[in-house]
Order: sequence, then C-alpha cells, then structure tokens
Amino acid sequence: MSTLTDSLSALARPDAETALALADCADAREIRVIAAAIRDRGHGAAVTYSPKVFIPLTQLCRDVCHYCTFARTPAADRAPYLTPDEVLEIARAGARAGCHEALFTLGDKPELRYGAAREALAALGHESTLSYLAAMARLVHDETGLLPHLNAGVMDARDLQALRAVSVSQGLMLESTAENLCEPGGPHHGSPDKRPAARLEMIAAAGRLKIPFTSGILIGIGETRRQRIEALLALRELDDAHGHLQEIIIQNFRRKPGTRMAEAPEPSTEELCWTIAAARIIFGAEANIQAPPNLSPQSVRALIDSGINDLGGVSPVTPDHVNPEAPWPHLRLLARETELAGKILVPRLPIYPRLAQRLEEWVDAGLQQSVRSCIDAGGLPRTDAWAPGAGTPPPKMPDFPPAEQLFHFIGNETYRCAERAARGVRLSASEVARLFAVRGGEFHILCAAADELRVEVSGRTVSYVPNCNINYTNICTYQCRFCAFSKGKAGEPLRGRAYDLPLAEIQEMAAEAWDRGASEVCLQGGIHPSYTGRTYLDICRAIKAVRPEMHIHAFSPLEIRQGAATLGLSLGDYLAELKAAGLGSLPGTAAEILDDGVRRTLCPDKLSVAEWGEVMRTAHGLGLKSTATIMFGHIERPEHWARHLLFLRDLQEVSGGFTEFVPLPFVHMEAPIYRRGGARPGPTFREAVLMHAVARLVLHPLIGNIQTSWTKMGRDGAGVCLQAGANDLGGTLMNESISRAAGARNGQEMTPTEMEALIRSLGRAPQRRTTLYEAAAARDYFSASAWKPRLAVGCA
Repeated sequence: MSTLTDSLSALARPDAETALALADCADAREIRVIAAAIRDRGHGAAVTYSPKVFIPLTQLCRDVCHYCTFARTPAADRAPYLTPDEVLEIARAGARAGCHEALFTLGDKPELRYGAAREALAALGHESTLSYLAAMARLVHDETGLLPHLNAGVMDARDLQALRAVSVSQGLMLESTAENLCEPGGPHHGSPDKRPAARLEMIAAAGRLKIPFTSGILIGIGETRRQRIEALLALRELDDAHGHLQEIIIQNFRRKPGTRMAEAPEPSTEELCWTIAAARIIFGAEANIQAPPNLSPQSVRALIDSGINDLGGVSPVTPDHVNPEAPWPHLRLLARETELAGKILVPRLPIYPRLAQRLEEWVDAGLQQSVRSCIDAGGLPRTDAWAPGAGTPPPKMPDFPPAEQLFHFIGNETYRCAERAARGVRLSASEVARLFAVRGGEFHILCAAADELRVEVSGRTVSYVPNCNINYTNICTYQCRFCAFSKGKAGEPLRGRAYDLPLAEIQEMAAEAWDRGASEVCLQGGIHPSYTGRTYLDICRAIKAVRPEMHIHAFSPLEIRQGAATLGLSLGDYLAELKAAGLGSLPGTAAEILDDGVRRTLCPDKLSVAEWGEVMRTAHGLGLKSTATIMFGHIERPEHWARHLLFLRDLQEVSGGFTEFVPLPFVHMEAPIYRRGGARPGPTFREAVLMHAVARLVLHPLIGNIQTSWTKMGRDGAGVCLQAGANDLGGTLMNESISRAAGARNGQEMTPTEMEALIRSLGRAPQRRTTLYEAAAARDYFSASAWKPRLAVGCA
C-alpha cells in the first residue's frame, strides 16, 4: 500500500489502473490525508456553498427508483405541476433571503406515463414538461434575477440546447455505471432513465453543447467500491473531453420509510469519506468535489478533512424535497464547522468560478450580463453593494480569524507565499494569484502582513502632493471600450461636451494651480486627430514660461508614442526633447491591464504591453521617472493582475524608474463596456483593498510607494487601504474630470487640510511631498471655494 500512496501523493492524477487499485485500500485514513492535501493545492482555504431556493416543478416521474420518495403518483388533492404564481412565490422568497440559485428539480418525463400530467400541461399551454420548465426558468430569471439550475432528467441534445438558453447550469447524477443495479431486484429496475449508457450519453451531449454541468455518484445502493471508481473514471473521461463537469457530487444513500429499500443499510461515514477521498484523488486538485451536509450533519468536518471543497446548495427558504427527512443545517453552524476544519465558508453561484470567468463560451448570451453583474474577478458572488466612485460607504472588514483558522493559515501555502514576498523574493504568477484569492480571516491576515511591511519601509508617514489635473482635450480617435471621458466619432452622449483647450487656457490653469499652492500639474488627454508631438512640446514650454517652478507630470505612454511617430522621431529622441521643454515625469496610465489578450477586448487599438514597456524603459533611461498603474475590475481575472504586477516588478528591476504604484479601480457607471453588458461593475471592496496589499508584498523591495486613489476608493475606503499596505494618498487634484466622466461622485478636490485630518485620524503622520517623493516645503494652499471662481471648460 505504501507504493500506492506514494504514487497518489504525486501532483499528477492517477491513471485508471492506479485509481482502481484504491478499491483495495481498506484504511481510509491514509488516502484522506492525501486527498485533503491535493484539495488544498487547488482550493486553499475556501469551502463553497450555493445559497439556493428549491423549486419542485413536478414530483411526477415515469421512473420507479426503489429508494426515492420525491416521485409521487397523481392524486386528486394535489396539482401535478406548480403554477407560475406558485413558482414565483418560492423564487421571490429565495431572492429576499439572499439566494443566487433557483434549483428546478422534477421527475423524468411524467407525461409519457400519466394522463394527468398530459392534461395539466395542456391546461398550462405546453406539450411537454421540458417546455413548461423552460418557460418557468425564464420567468424566474426575468422576475427575480435568480440564476436557474435545472435537474430535468435524461434529455436529448435538442432539449439540452433549448434549456441552455434559460439556465446557467444543468445537472444529472450518473449515480452508477453498474448495470446490475438495473436488473430485477436492483434499485433501478423499472427505471429506463437510470440506464448508465443513457445517462453517460446525455452528460457527453451536455459537454458538446458547452453546458456547465453537475454530476456525481450515489453510494450505498448495492454497488461495490470498484464500481464507484469505475463510475468516477467514466465521468473523468467525459470531463477531460469537454471540460464541462463543474462539480462531482458524492451522495450517500439515506433509507426512507415507505420505499422498497426502507430496511437497507446506509453507508457508514467512513465509507462516505473513503469515496470522497477517492474522488478527489481521481479528479485532482482543481476539481470541485461536493458532499451534501444535510445528509451527514454530524460529520461536516470529516467530509472536509476527506477532500471536499463544496457543500452544495443550502436553502434558507425551502426544504430538500429529495431528502425531506434531512433538513438543511443552519449557515452559522456550517460556517463554524468549516472554521473548525481550518477553512472559510464562501458562497458561490450555480455556475462555478472556472466557467463563470468564461461566460462567452459557457453561458447563453441572454444570461451573460446577469452573471457578470453579480460576480467578482474570481467568479464568485459579490458580497457587498460597494462600487468604486459611487460614494457608498465601504463594508465592514472581516474579523480577525479564530484560532483554529489562524493556525491552519500560518501553515499553508498562501502564508508561505506572503512571507517569501515580504523578504523580497519574486513570486510566480500562480503564487501571486493565490494571494488574490484570500477571503475572510485570511484576507485580514494578508492585509495585516502588507501593512507590517509598509511600516518597515515607510514608517508612520503618509505622503501626498498638492497638484492639479488638466485634461486638455476629451476628443480622441481611439476606441477604448472602458472610457467615458473621450469624445470623437465613436463618442457616446454621456457626460459633458467635446472640448479642446487653447494653449493660453492651459497656461492660465497651470498658473492658477501654482498660485493656489500646487507644486505639480498632471496633464493628460485624448489622442486628438490634429495633435502632433509638437503639441505636447508646446504645452510643456507654455507652462514653464508662466510658472517655471511647476513640476510637469504629463503624457501617458500612448501620447508619447503617438507624439514621436507624428514627428518621425525615435522614442528616445522625442522624450529627450520633452525633457528639455520642461517635462519632469510621466504618469503610468494607459497600462489598464498589461495583458495583450485583455487589451484586445478592452482597448483593441491601444499600444501593446511591449510598446507600453518600451516607452517606460526609454524614459527611465533618460532620467525621467514615472508612476505605474493598473485599472482593474472589468473583464480581467486574478491571473491577469498577477502578470501585470510581475511585469512591473521585472521592468523596475531593470530600469528603476517607477516612483509609485497606483491601483485604479474601474468606475463602471458610465463606462460604455459596462452599459453594453460587457463588464463587471468594478472590483468589490475586498478586491480593491487587496490590490493594495498584494502590490505592497509582490513589488517589494523594488517599488516602495503604494498610492490609494481617494477619488475612486472614497475617503473612508482610502483610509482602509492606508491600513493595508498603502503609504500615499495621492494628489489634491483641484480639477478632477476623468473619474467624474465615468460617474464617480467622490469629489474633485481634497485639500491638504482634509488630507492631513484623514491621515491623523488613522494615527499616522502626514507628509507633503514632491512628485518625485522628496519632502516639500509647506506653502499656502487655497481651495476652490476660497479662490476666485473659474468658468473654463477644463474645470467644469
């Protein structure tokens, strides 16, 4: 057995022969340890569940399973089908209780057996149960926003395709591949839809149709351990071919009074745990292995310790109609049991994260935005109503984890990654993505680790710069799908009119900014069709002519590249001219997400990742410093965040020119890509704070300053980020317009007095700085209300 367990401990999944050998492993304890370790590699501390409402559309069924009490025969005092009003009543109760999933469960094709079913369907205006199911799934989604998951029995490809249009996932338990269970005396005798070949063919058809699917096995109904493994291998083969099996359920038989198997023995907890461990080993680290907690309420920790990462659907509203004798455990109890196992209980949708992150491939176009609007970057449900720029208060941060969870976290891979990053070790992209996955108490610990590193690097000081934003034109020829600021041929009638500031007005605004107390003017704008590289040179010279002391922080890599191209100059020569004209540093915008795959959708005609990096590398080589940014929370995933941070770290190691890293949460309200249903509504608050914390760790020790954007995070949100690794509050701005154009409502200006009050409220020391992070002498600063009013278009 030691040879077998040694081979099972390897990273690769076992081949069929090795998997079948598990049947001879009598002691479940050893393989449970192996299975749990495999699970942890793929899922870390998270154990998921789906908040659902159970809608038993009909309990009539043409099959006769000898352990089932869900299926009933027609009765005069009971309608064959729920009416639309009854369906909506259940669904609305679920929506009010915070459910995400509407689970439709029903018997197989009852109209083929019962005249009462056919008559009821006719009265409802439908020829088949599946037609009525499609109508009810559509009704529930449209009226309540719940996401339908359909367990509709064995179907052909045409029916599967029809139901794909009204559901985000479907399911069919394989139960077993053992043909002997269908023979006389077996639990599936007299149930044509239980034939393994028919069920396997339907599961395969669902894969070919790109339907997110759930399946699994039922144990303890007369099958052997070897037969269970054979069934699991059959499912694995289908998933390897199509990638659609988003969960494998290991369900234990529960005997029920009034059935032919009322006296049959139930499988022991040890037998259930052995099967769970075998399933985890067979399917590997990334698979989702589920066991229903209501069928083993006293053994939840044992199930977790055996390798599950999911507890299935749990309803706060409806009973488990398939197992009515087994009530759902209370969520507080499940959360506590999960904590005692060293894990975190996390809600999910009926479509799992892996497929929710690829909606175009896996979900019907009519349902994609319903999913997209309620998920975070990891594909799990958003858990708060906060959005960048919306002006809503941030949610309460998770409590420090209980001792059991803390003990497990300190020993796990995520903690080791964070600890290595804090020592300056470059992590891999997968390790960085693991840091972005933390939730609950782990989130609290990671933020605390980032802030401890911030203290080591920056002490108690929080810096800021008095500055003014001048966006000299919003006319742009580029087609960035996230931008609500630009106007042009493709500009949408969103906020404000198109403008192009005259040079004299830019001079006047810069002079006023200096006189009001700003030491920096930050200039960016659209790529105007008539602008050349000479335009940017003239802007620099004009500002220096009226206020030579003003630091000019201007022109994204896109503007630099466009300017050089229009003059026929190399990047180096053009940047040298800009520096001579007075350019002091570059903003690190136009980065968005430094992944060309994301950029092809988000900003298809913008410069590539390599081109962005080339501008920065060239500027740094000429002594021009720059910032670095990320704009996140739209279409990208955590692995893209990881690659972005590592690209910046690697570039900084070569060029050394980045002064700070600035996370810019996507402000969605007026963004075209969001308004057309193509993006998430910005990052969640957890994700926004986490970006600052992870950046502090991953970029250490190469980029020492992490800035938080108060215009996007809000003042309270910025305060949270300053306790999660950030050490800089950015600029006073004076005239902010880009975030406002996207719908942000957190203000245009934050005065030094207001900034210092916020910083001191956190027990920190404010420090006025220059653009290049040198200490700045105090100067008088006049807020907009204390200055003469301006009517210039750029400040409107």
